[in-house]
Amino acid sequence: MKKPGVKDRIIETASELFYNEGYNQTGINQIIAEAGVAKASMYQHFRSKEDIAVAYLKRRHTNWIGNLFEYIADEKTVQDKIVGCFDYLNFWLKGAEYRGCGFQNIFIDLPKDQQKIKDQVILHKNELRTWIHGLLLEDERYTKESAKELGDELLVLMDGAIILSQIQHSSWPILSAKSTCIKLIS
Repeated sequence: MKKPGVKDRIIETASELFYNEGYNQTGINQIIAEAGVAKASMYQHFRSKEDIAVAYLKRRHTNWIGNLFEYIADEKTVQDKIVGCFDYLNFWLKGAEYRGCGFQNIFIDLPKDQQKIKDQVILHKNELRTWIHGLLLEDERYTKESAKELGDELLVLMDGAIILSQIQHSSWPILSAKSTCIKLIS
């Protein structure tokens, strides 16, 4: 198996560190040392820790959304796909030992001047929001307005359940949110 290139090693290492230790708690020298790259090599690919974090979030977005879509791919109805999202959250959070959402975690750990990172977090949440709205519109019971309103409620349920699962280190918030979701879409 081919060893990942410098850029990929930096992103992979930073991804682990940012997710498990926190953005502010991870230093650029730690990333360089753990990735096994020279400082000059790192600066050929990234100008700053913020740029590394943006690359991490872009990769995380692609992987997370892809995993969600794959998880619910066999579901036939809009309702089953929506409920399947909560099943995916439960599966994912258990596997991550309830570490929570990398987007939520990095956002609350940021200094005020890290706008590029904030923009990436907002982009991820907005793309998920837009996808939920579009999914609901596939069901003829919903108008554009009602799909938007319900979709926003479901996104709040999802994100709230993620953070509460992280705090409680348990699946019950996801299962409770799933139950509420079923009531909302029935």
